[in-house]
Formats: sequence, structure tokens, C-alpha cells
Amino acid sequence: MKPVRLGSNRPAERFYRGGARISAFRGEGTSATREPEDWIASATTVRGEPLLGLSRLRDGRLLRDAIAQDPVTWLGDEHVVRWGSDTRLLVKLLDAGQRLPVHAHPHDDFAATHLGAAHGKAEAWYILQGGTVHIGLREDVAATELLGLVARQDVPTLLGLLHEVDVAAGDVVWVPPGELHAIGAGVLLLELQQPEDLSILLEWEGFEIDGPALGHLGLGFETALAAVNRRARSSAGLSGLVAAAPAWGSVFPPVADEYFRLERIPVEGAAVVERGFSVVLVDDGEVSIEGESSSRGSTLLVPHAAGALDVTGEGELLVARPPTP
Repeated sequence: MKPVRLGSNRPAERFYRGGARISAFRGEGTSATREPEDWIASATTVRGEPLLGLSRLRDGRLLRDAIAQDPVTWLGDEHVVRWGSDTRLLVKLLDAGQRLPVHAHPHDDFAATHLGAAHGKAEAWYILQGGTVHIGLREDVAATELLGLVARQDVPTLLGLLHEVDVAAGDVVWVPPGELHAIGAGVLLLELQQPEDLSILLEWEGFEIDGPALGHLGLGFETALAAVNRRARSSAGLSGLVAAAPAWGSVFPPVADEYFRLERIPVEGAAVVERGFSVVLVDDGEVSIEGESSSRGSTLLVPHAAGALDVTGEGELLVARPPTP
């Protein structure tokens, strides 16, 4: 098998604005005002939807179905022995056309116990165009206080509880399950996450979503907010969440490795992408991957059976992978 070039997979009418930066990055035409996410090589659906969010191959098959039919070819023996046909990975391009709401995602145990889900939602970001992000509490907050802020929709206080951090292209942000966060307007990023669409919303005014009905994942806010980390992070401790990526190699902190991996590969004449199921994003330059030209914004899905990939040219690749089996 060879790498599979993927076009955009942009679920429409998301609850927040964005999409123009993805179109510019990919060299595509203009997008609708609420297409802020490109779900790359997705075997995951938008919560509550039967098909929305799933990627299709060139022959029309859903990627999810193709992997289920031949998991070893796509994922490799070791992966299949441990996890079956579960890819353990969802990759997105995300364009924050407006600041996202303060929110968090549940961890595995909470998701399994309360939602019957196979995964929680850890995530991490590689910043492509910078701005401001809000992440981690500046001070401890009691459960009753947090519940009250949500009930009153006291957004200034909610947002003020979080560290505000400027990020630039090439920075990485690790978002553990339960960590409160909000992406600022104007940020374009590559996101790796566990393959679930699970968000606990603490604010919703100005967004196209029924927060009181949907923000708590059907659990009620008192239960849903139990998944949120209410302990403060010091400014020094914040360095474990936000940092500049190294120039090459693994870019996320080691604690993220149990969920997913992202490798940065500069290409200066020639390089190799090691064997394994992966999503490859060309984030700069012009390169040839196995003889096929790819420029900035190109995305390729690499089956395990494709083997190692020879790359030539001048540019840079970001290679997203599931955890090591």
C-alpha cells in the first residue's frame, strides 16, 4: 500500500466560527463561517451523529470500515494485538475564528463509567499560527464555586481563573484530561487527541449551542464538573503544559505518549518517515514523498503496510501517530 492523500473533511455548522485559516493553509477556496475543524483521517463521529466527522477514502469507503476489514494492513500486528481496529487517534486542524469557550474533557475512567465511552479525551496542540491560549487554573476553586459560576454564566470570572499564555508558531500545548482551557481567537493549530468528541462546556453565550442542554454531556453539571481538575497550576508548573517544540523529533511531553505521539521532521535534501500507521502533514516547503509532490497544507494517511517513506526536498513534516503498542 502507498500513502493516501486526503482532502479536507470539514464538519459544517460547528458551534463556533472559523475555517478561513484552514482554507489558506491548505490552499483551498473560501470556507463557510462555521467550518473551523478539519478532521484528518478520522474514524470518529461528531457526538450524536452517525456519520458526520468520518473520513472517506478515494474509492468512497469510510476509513473506519476499511480499517475494520483489514486492521493489520492499516495498523500493524502489534497495534491490533493490543487494541484491535481502534486507531487510538484523531487528528484535526483547528482555526479559532473566535475565542473558544472555557471547557474541559473527561479522562478515560470518567468517560467509561458515566458515558460508556471507549476513551476520554486527552489532547495536545502544535501551534501553526500563534495568539493567546487560556489554560490551567491560577488558584484552586471549590466545586460549589465552579458550579455557581457556570450557572450564572459569569464568563469574566471563569476566564480570569485561567492562565493566559501567548503562543507562537512552533509551540506545543499539552492539555491533560480534566484541564480547563480555551483557545484564543486567531490561533491555527494541529490537534492530536483521543478519538472521542466529548466536551464539558462551562460557558456558551455567543456560541451556536444550547449549553444548558448539551454542555454537561447529558449528565447534569454537578456530575460533569466532577471530571474537571480544580487544582491550581503555578506559573512554573505551566511549563509542563506549554513549551517551544524541539527542532526535530518528538515534540510533546513524555506524559502524552500513552495517548498519542507527534514527530517533527525537517527535510533538508532527504529524510525518512519511519514505518507505522500515521498522519503526515506538510507544514512548510515543498517535498516529494515516495515520488509524489506535496506542498504546505498537504495531508497524507500512511498505512503500516506502506513501510518507511523516503522524502526529498526542502520543508518540514509533522507526523502524528497513535501510542506505541
